[in-house]
Amino acid sequence: MLPPNPRVIVLIGPGVVADLRLLTEVADREFAALGVGGTVSATPDVPGFRAALESRDVLVVLPGPDPEARRLASERPDAVWLDLTMRPHPAKADAPLPAAEAGTGTADGAVSTGGTGAAGGAATGATRAVSGTHMHGRGIWGLTWAIRHAVHRLRRPARRIAYGDHPDQWSEVRSPYGGDGQALAAPGESGEQVPTAVLLHGGFWRSVWGADLMDALAVDLAERGFVAWNLEYRRPDLHGWDATTEDVARGVALAAENANGPLVVIGHSAGGQLALRAAADDHRITLAVSLAGVLDLAEGDRRHTGTGAVAAALGGSLAEVPDVYRSSGPLERLPVGVPQLIVQGGGDDLDLVDFSRRYARAAQAAGDQVTYLEMSGDHFDVIDPASPIWRATAGAVAEHSTPS
Repeated sequence: MLPPNPRVIVLIGPGVVADLRLLTEVADREFAALGVGGTVSATPDVPGFRAALESRDVLVVLPGPDPEARRLASERPDAVWLDLTMRPHPAKADAPLPAAEAGTGTADGAVSTGGTGAAGGAATGATRAVSGTHMHGRGIWGLTWAIRHAVHRLRRPARRIAYGDHPDQWSEVRSPYGGDGQALAAPGESGEQVPTAVLLHGGFWRSVWGADLMDALAVDLAERGFVAWNLEYRRPDLHGWDATTEDVARGVALAAENANGPLVVIGHSAGGQLALRAAADDHRITLAVSLAGVLDLAEGDRRHTGTGAVAAALGGSLAEVPDVYRSSGPLERLPVGVPQLIVQGGGDDLDLVDFSRRYARAAQAAGDQVTYLEMSGDHFDVIDPASPIWRATAGAVAEHSTPS
């Protein structure tokens, strides 16, 4: 078991355009919130950056624009790589692992293969390396998420399992944890069924947002006795809508094949739409959960929700690609045929509140088994394990998913 309170070092490379004091303020707030120690260290040149990278404590690296600094950072796949600007993926570890390494993975989840699942049993997945975490395009706020990801994966290690050949086709899988924080035995070893939860992140289907958004929920669900699959997928702004829907279907299918108990799919924001679409297509799912989901794509297009995010993701407006909206829209797919939990913070964007309320009524009218939960909270409270709305959600999910 890794130390519960790791020390985080944020290493800033030469040429990073940002106020150092502001970066330090952001980092210090996050260190305090997570209950960890940490420092922010800026290096003015490449030799200093190289020397700082030799520290085995470095967890979050902002290499900046210098090509040599970026090359050096790529040699530390155990670190979380953060670019404040929009940048391409720094490295693509697509080559198969040597035979001696295949299936072994790593303790911190930065690089692993599809050899074994997080619950300790066999998990069917590709035996190829998966590169470490790269975050980009979120600006200064990205530092908050990078620190969170670094701490979550150290405190509660995950195993990355690839389900395709692209660097974004993977899931981080966490075992159920006992009261002592140790991973429990694989479900198959005890003969008992254990529920599986697949998490689908949001971000208006844009590539600057990733699976790290759901880290805290994955840890929380593992502590509640679930096998938690935090799924990454190719986003449509770079790869097209078909790639996104195909990846979600493949990732959920892999989780279903390895599940030994109820299968829950939980999506946040844009991930709420993906979760309901997945449930409509795969009835191995026993419960679909939308957390502040974008559940009316047609109206979302007409209202220009997310500054045109719906049309940008689906490849056009409702008038231009009506068939895509019919196959992807949660309202258009009713009845889904799978029990659903629709969760909405009352303090969220009013259009999302409207979408969730109207969807829940329509799903009930169509004959689906639907529970609607609306409580105080904003768009991110629904994915905050400390919030009342998530605690109520988790309780409802656990009640529904307790094996009989």
